Amino acid sequence: MLLSKREQIVAEADRLFYQQGFEFTSFANIAEAVQISRGNFYYHFKSKDEILEAVIARRLANTQAMLDSWQLQGDSPRARIGCFIQILIANSSKILKFGCPIGTLSTELAKLNHQALDRANGLFSLFRQWLGEQLMAMEFTPQQADTLAMHLLARSQGIATLANAFNDMSFIEQEVELLNQWLDLQIQSLQS
Repeated sequence: MLLSKREQIVAEADRLFYQQGFEFTSFANIAEAVQISRGNFYYHFKSKDEILEAVIARRLANTQAMLDSWQLQGDSPRARIGCFIQILIANSSKILKFGCPIGTLSTELAKLNHQALDRANGLFSLFRQWLGEQLMAMEFTPQQADTLAMHLLARSQGIATLANAFNDMSFIEQEVELLNQWLDLQIQSLQS
């Protein structure tokens, strides 16, 4: 599928913001990656903040599409949450090099006290809500489900951060297994 020039700009900005950071990515970096002149670039986006908003919108849409696909893939709420946990393995090469794309962007925007922080944190909210829905489908109360969803998010972010810091694939594999075991224990305690 051919992307429009605007979509190409957003895709390359997304990649560069992830790999270099929002603050350290310039218009020139993005224009060079897309191979357009700066004048043509300004036709599509007037500011870096406009590009950031487009990148966040793209990430939100991609995340929602991924959650929708997990909904279809998994034959049970537990299997669907397993898809969430397995993303650490699926994205391990990127995580080892650059960290978690959601966590790194939110952390950077928080340091900058950027106005787009709440919107970027919407990515975490999507995961939180979806995980909570899966957990409630297993008969956890809404409060229990939200607490467990936040724990899953926190633990996955911690795994990504430490795996990136130590460049350690075996750590990701070990922690994914432990996270699956922890979740199964939570489910067992609910059923007993």
